[in-house]
Amino acid sequence: MEKLNKFLETYSFQCSKEQLEQFQTFYQLLIEWNEKMNLTAITEKEEVIVKHFFDSITPSIFIPFTDQNIIDIGAGAGFPSIPLKICFPDLKLTLLDSLNKRITFLQTVSQELGFKNMNFIHGRAEDYGQNKMHREKYDYAIARAVARLNVLAELTLPFVKVSGKMIALKGEPKQTEQEIIDSKKAIEQLGGKLSQTKTLELPNELGSRIIVVLDKKNKTPNQFPRKAGTPNKKPLA
Repeated sequence: MEKLNKFLETYSFQCSKEQLEQFQTFYQLLIEWNEKMNLTAITEKEEVIVKHFFDSITPSIFIPFTDQNIIDIGAGAGFPSIPLKICFPDLKLTLLDSLNKRITFLQTVSQELGFKNMNFIHGRAEDYGQNKMHREKYDYAIARAVARLNVLAELTLPFVKVSGKMIALKGEPKQTEQEIIDSKKAIEQLGGKLSQTKTLELPNELGSRIIVVLDKKNKTPNQFPRKAGTPNKKPLA
């Protein structure tokens, strides 16, 4: 895991020995559980370090992470939330995923790594975005490779309190730039506004990433998110 620190040095960030050990344990659990269920197609260690661990940490390069209350929408195998929690242990994290097997995996990882202030939800973002216990309760909502930006905004912004942020980790920059153009009206309708974008090159020429940050300027209208499945079937224009 020392290679992770080598890659992070570019951005003046370093993990402690304990944090590197947590990343190693996370990697071992990921590979072990991946044999029983489909968590990731990326299993070679150096690729996991770059495409999962390093990639998940990149938002912290230009967004402050301390003790915020954050929800990870479509948490999957725990990216970006688990690497961020390792690096910023005071974060209060809620991980939401529609597949209960993945939630079980994430709970196991949390227990093995000794995390505190973790909450796990098996369910759909469309349903919990209308739940008073979760609606507009979070400082940040974060998501990685979940959906096109106009769909993702509807799934995430209802969770974010006014003055909070939605952080999207996206892949191909040119495609994402078009998504931003296509999503402008939808984002405004949901109470958000484009704050900034950051394009990054992954180490070892393993691709480009773009991080999109939306500021929550106004409350999300009560009709959003719409019922489960609708945002994908009928994206906001």
